Amino acid sequence: MGVRRLVRRDPRSADEIRWDPTSGVLDPAALDGATAVVNLAGRSISASRWTEQARREILDSRILSTRLIVETMARAPRPPAALVSASAIGYYGDRGEELLDESSPPGEGFLAGVTRAWEEEAGRAAQLGVRVVATRFGLVLSPGGGVLGRLMPLFRLGLGGAMGSGRQWWSWVHIDDVVGALRAAIGTAPGGQSALALDGPVNVTAPEPVTNRDFVRALALAVRRPALLAVPAFALRPALGAMADEMILASQRVRPSRLTAAGFEFRWPQLGQALGDLVWARR
Repeated sequence: MGVRRLVRRDPRSADEIRWDPTSGVLDPAALDGATAVVNLAGRSISASRWTEQARREILDSRILSTRLIVETMARAPRPPAALVSASAIGYYGDRGEELLDESSPPGEGFLAGVTRAWEEEAGRAAQLGVRVVATRFGLVLSPGGGVLGRLMPLFRLGLGGAMGSGRQWWSWVHIDDVVGALRAAIGTAPGGQSALALDGPVNVTAPEPVTNRDFVRALALAVRRPALLAVPAFALRPALGAMADEMILASQRVRPSRLTAAGFEFRWPQLGQALGDLVWARR
């Protein structure tokens, strides 16, 4: 069957399927007998300040899309074998120096609440006999945007620096390893061979989290610029509101225990090498 994409506009080719999570539009036949459904849908959490409306949109965009997929699976003649649903390490909240894995309890805060609700919605598919994987993504490093897209222009100008105390842990992952983890969660490796039988929550982070200060140093080294302009917490909070405390200043020292135990091999386990690839090899 190959890969088919869910799109919110009219399909332009045979590999596209029309859906609309807001109005509940998705044909059950489109999911019939699929190997897996991968749901990464959700409003960006960093696109704007977290106003009440933004908070509703962040939550609803995740819950409504996941709910529609699960309800459509229930109506499909042959439900997909697996549902791989995105989540995030925001599930753990701000945990200081605590070393966290998939067995760690949820934390407090807006993002922790969103991810708990998101995972619970996806988990309903298990009642259909569907294998459910909740991929808890860390800071995804990609040349196309995300955290690097925001930081790189500043660092290339020599305007980078530690944020807040710089002691908070940042758990990151290279985009190549995100793709690899998703393939592992789906359950097929190149050539169609059976791969890792994952289920439940899976942390998608590199094996070696780093402090913000070390992240900044590694990025400065990668772009060959100094990083001396630290940004104190009191300067971040007025500009970003609650987002500053839950995304930039929060400490989440996460390890990918489930992936490691299953034998997953990271292409980019070390930050310096990952940044070198993203900053220079993919320009």
